Amino acid sequence: MVTGGLGALGRSVGAVLASRGAQVALVDRLARTEVAGVAMVAGGVDLGDLTGTANAFADVARHFGGIDAIVNIAGGFRWETLEAGSPDTWDTLYAMNLRSAVVACREALPHLLRQPGGRIVNVGALAAGKAALGMGAYAASKAGVARLTESLAEELKDRGINVNAVLPSIIDTPANRADMPDADASRWVSTEALGAVIAFLLSDDASAITGACLPVAGRV
Repeated sequence: MVTGGLGALGRSVGAVLASRGAQVALVDRLARTEVAGVAMVAGGVDLGDLTGTANAFADVARHFGGIDAIVNIAGGFRWETLEAGSPDTWDTLYAMNLRSAVVACREALPHLLRQPGGRIVNVGALAAGKAALGMGAYAASKAGVARLTESLAEELKDRGINVNAVLPSIIDTPANRADMPDADASRWVSTEALGAVIAFLLSDDASAITGACLPVAGRV
């Protein structure tokens, strides 16, 4: 399963995984739509709602006969200084970036524990280690994703589930190109490159890795 699956990164990661033979379910709060090459799309899923998320994940598990892995991409970004901004932004980004991952991990666990070698990959951010101007709320929420990853890896390390995170810098998406038209996007992380790193962490080759927060910085 890929949460935030109908966004630019989610679609790209889903395509990378499908190209490597995975049966992929894209989960998103947006209405259901068909995506070429993807086995299932579960739309209208609010990851803030435990019951709704649990029901959606159960549907995915029934469709595939189980869930082997979850990639938590759902999230968002706001640039805002503390002086000119609102504390509500901190609550919003907590809900979008951290609570969504917490709920998704929690509701996926019963399914992952039934499968051998389950995997969880969370998408954090390089900014979690050092927040730039206007990125306090975003960086704090993504730092929470890193700590969730580390703690959950310890919780599950003797139960056959590996938990890791990728920490990208600027991802090359249409939205980021529109927001930063004068930047050199060739230095950013492409969605396909990030998808390849995620695919590695989901693979048997990464069976010895858990609790890692892996920087994927491109040339930024």
